[in-house]
Parts: sequence; C-alpha cells; structure tokens
Amino acid sequence: MNKIWLIIRREYITRVRKKSFIVTTLLIPIMMFGLISLFVYMAVKSEQKQTIVINDESGFFVHKMDTVQKSYSLLYEKLKSGESNSDLLKRTDADIYLHIYPFKNNQPDSIHIYKEGGVSLSAKEFISSEIDQIFQIKQLEDAGIDKAQIDSIQNSSIDIRSFDLKDNKETNSEIASSIGYAMGFLIYLVIFIYGAGVMRGVMEEKTNRIAEVIVSSVKPFQLMMGKIIGIALVGLTQFVMWIGLMMLLQLLIPLLVPGVADMLHGGMNMPAEMQGQVGNIAKGENISVIQSVLNQNWGLIIGCFLFYFLGGYFLYASMFAAVGSLVNEDPQEAQQLTIPVTMPIILGFIIMATSVKDPNSTLSVFGSLFPLTSPIVMLARIPYGVPAWQLVLSMVLLVVGFVFMTWVSAKIYRTGILLYGKKTSWKEVIKWMRYS
Repeated sequence: MNKIWLIIRREYITRVRKKSFIVTTLLIPIMMFGLISLFVYMAVKSEQKQTIVINDESGFFVHKMDTVQKSYSLLYEKLKSGESNSDLLKRTDADIYLHIYPFKNNQPDSIHIYKEGGVSLSAKEFISSEIDQIFQIKQLEDAGIDKAQIDSIQNSSIDIRSFDLKDNKETNSEIASSIGYAMGFLIYLVIFIYGAGVMRGVMEEKTNRIAEVIVSSVKPFQLMMGKIIGIALVGLTQFVMWIGLMMLLQLLIPLLVPGVADMLHGGMNMPAEMQGQVGNIAKGENISVIQSVLNQNWGLIIGCFLFYFLGGYFLYASMFAAVGSLVNEDPQEAQQLTIPVTMPIILGFIIMATSVKDPNSTLSVFGSLFPLTSPIVMLARIPYGVPAWQLVLSMVLLVVGFVFMTWVSAKIYRTGILLYGKKTSWKEVIKWMRYS
C-alpha cells in the first residue's frame, strides 16, 4: 500500500507541475468565458431595431401590425414614380421592404419581402405571423365569430400536477430529466477525458522506457492502480479549479457587456398591465420550479453521483490503462484498440437519452444495472425515483464489475507494459488472460 501511495504522489506532483496542466487549467476557463461573452455580445447586438417599410396596396394591413415589437420599427410608405425598391429603402433609411399587393378574391394576391443580403428567418417569421394574425381576424369577423372568444378558448388550460405516491411530494418531470441528463452527461465526459488521460500516461511511460525501471521496484498492479488514482486526483483538482474560475469570470460579463442587464430585463418595455400579469405568472412558475427542485432527494442524488463517479472512472480507467500498455508508438494502433472500450460508453449515453424520457422502460432498467453503462444510465433515473433493490443491485454489480475488470486489466497490463516492437492483437491478449 505504501508503494501505491508513492506512485500516486509521484503521478500527482509531476502532472500538476507540468506547464501543460497550468496552461490548460487557466486557458480553458478563459476560452469558455470568451465564448460566453461573445455569444452574449452577439445576442445583445442582435436586439438592435430593424426598420420595416411597408407598401400596402391592399390598404387592409395599414397600422394594424404590431408596433410594440422591440426588434422592429414599422413605417408605411408607397413607391414614388420611377422609384425602385432599393431607392425606397435608401430614401426611408429602412432595412426591410415589405410589399403587399392588392386583394384578389377577398385575399392578398401576393406579398414580397426585400432586403439587401437576404431576409433573416426571425424577420420573415415576424412578418408572416403578424399578417396571418390580422388576416385570420378578418376571416373570423366575416364569418361572424368573435375573435376574443376564440382566444379565450385557445388560451385556457388545466393545471395538472404530479405527485410521488410514496411520500405524496409534488414532482416535476422536466426538473428530474434535466438533473438526470446533466449528471449522466458529466459522468460521460469525465470517463472519456480522464480515462483517455490514464491511457496516454501509460503510453508515455512505456514509449520512454520509464515503466521498465518502475516495474523493477513495484508490481505492475501497484503501478497501474497508483497511476489511475493519481490521475484521478489531478483531474479532480483541475475540475474544481475550472468551476471556481468560471464562477469568478462570469461575474465580469455584465461589466464587459453592459447591454446584458437590459436584455435580461427585456420585459421593461412592456405595458404596465402586461408586466404585472407576466410577473405574476413568472412568480408562480418560479415558486413551482423551486419547490420541485427542493423536493428532490438531494442526499441520495449527491451520494449516488459520487459513488457512480468514482465507480465509473475506476472501471474504465483500468480498461484504458490496459489498452495503453498494449500500444507501442503508433497512434492509429491506440485508436483501433480503444474501440471495444469506447463502445459501451457511447451505448450508455444513447440509453441515457431514452431513460430521461422513459426511466422505467426495460432498456433503461437494463442500462442502469449493466456495470459498463450503469454509471451513466442510473444517474439519469435516480431523480425520478428508483426502487431500492435496483439501486443496491446496480451498485453491487458495479463494484463486482470494477474488481473483475481491474483483475483482467492487471493481467493485460502486466504483460503489455514490457512488450515492445510488436503489434498486439486481441487474440494474443486473450491468451495472456488465460495463461498469466
């Protein structure tokens, strides 16, 4: 055990002191912050108003389109004699030209939109929805139907609430699926990123012939376990630092992009009555969401996340370490050998995507019990509530799977770490496991 601790300490200190660790730890949050700031800046800039000049030859849509829409300002103007569409846009200093032709058979004959460089999807959707709404009102009035009554019927809804039969607490499927998907996706990333890190670490020591020196002092199994745990601690350190840096950097976004505050409080441009109605609705929805979040069994969720986080990482890290011991100096060889390891991870992610929609399906239950997919799938099911026997069985199978996979990987690692200059096939690997 003392030798494993020495290897863990060596792995941790040597990797944390590397320039690559310092650069990536600082650079990735800065890059993420830059991308977020860029998206926010572009979103704020996209809020700038565009002017639409409307030439309504039908005379029906004049001054009926929405003038409260904050993204567009409307003005009505007709073409002068000999004036082109481009000339009209220049004269009115507008961005978009909307030409509504006269009615034929009691409906618009044709409607054309012009803009230099093409019309954006949002502008086309705005114009289309406004014209459709106005024309639908006209058709309802012609048919003798009161539009207000139609709107009242269409906007009416029945409040449906769901409860857990065990403790009679209110549940929210959307919140449960969001939590489950986020945790499962995080485990998926951790297994891929840090599992591959273990494989690269083993490959480095093998190609540099450092492994030969180390194996002369410690057993291959001790070396493999020390490397897995050491790299796990490095990844955990980096992960915690990323979270802290991202939280600090996000506080700078409102300072760098002043318009973000206005964008977040865009409702200020609404009429006072509408603001009050929207505020009451939002307040009620927020209370419901908060209550649903609080009703989650966070003790169980966090505990299971830590268990499956560690179990999933150690299970796959041992497999990646075994694969790394088989690779010589050809990167393509590593890609081919990792396929059997990465396929179950991808399968787990696919099952997780279906589990957040139907957590009690046969496929979801199987995925949450099978050790190679349970770290990802089970976390997607836990917020919905999982039977105790399934959770216990899943944990036991994961522990058994980890022990078995570590034993198998150690057999491969013991032979592969000292094998040089020969391309290894899976047939030979199976022989190692049988006879070692």
